[in-house]
Amino acid sequence: MTQPNLWTNPGRPLQLLVVEDEPKLAVLVCRYLDAAGFQTGILADGRLVVNAVRTNPPDLVLLDLMLPGRDGIDICREIRTFSSVPIIMMTARVEEIDRLLGLELGADDYICKPFSPREMVARVRAVLRRTLSDAIKPQQSAVAEAVLEKPAEVSPPPDGLWIDTVRHSAWLEGVALELTPVEFRLLSVLAAMPGHVFSREDLLERLYEDHRVVNGRTVDTHVKNLRRKMGRILPDSELIQSVYGMGYKYQP
Repeated sequence: MTQPNLWTNPGRPLQLLVVEDEPKLAVLVCRYLDAAGFQTGILADGRLVVNAVRTNPPDLVLLDLMLPGRDGIDICREIRTFSSVPIIMMTARVEEIDRLLGLELGADDYICKPFSPREMVARVRAVLRRTLSDAIKPQQSAVAEAVLEKPAEVSPPPDGLWIDTVRHSAWLEGVALELTPVEFRLLSVLAAMPGHVFSREDLLERLYEDHRVVNGRTVDTHVKNLRRKMGRILPDSELIQSVYGMGYKYQP
């Protein structure tokens, strides 16, 4: 199995390896990191990651937890046997973060999907600042510092769904969705776990943090409004689907 050529722009000093098997997400992550002044490479197969880090060491690895071929936990453990490269683990489940912390894998940070572009870039910069003296050569430090201080220029992605939890904004196919706070939370919950069916009760617990008494049919109303707004952009697609007798799921 041949090793892919990861780095396509050798002029940039800080090289980040994005390990993610969802093509659209991987491309979007790299787009925002490139805009922030980093150089990026993508791998989707977990079996290729360790060899890539050995033969072409990056300055930081963004590592998805669930990968084909080999999972992120095993990959992180093996990398730590020979390298101190900064690693940020990515997971679609909030509850997984506590388990990952308990495993003491040696990862430098954890980020939960869906994450905002600003949060992702901020996390990458924060980790690199902590490890700057080890991650780059001394003669590169001035250029690297300039990249780490460069403001993130984030623009709406051209396709798919993207959620910015910092600005409480969402885009579908590059078009901003005008959502109420509850609709935004609803979309964020559903999109965090594509294909997972949430009951009305599960959604109510996540939508109303003050645990107010709300009729379960309130969720139906919010879903209807959310579908209508998304349908204006993608009239032939129903991204939020009903599962009879169970609840709702987000299915891209």
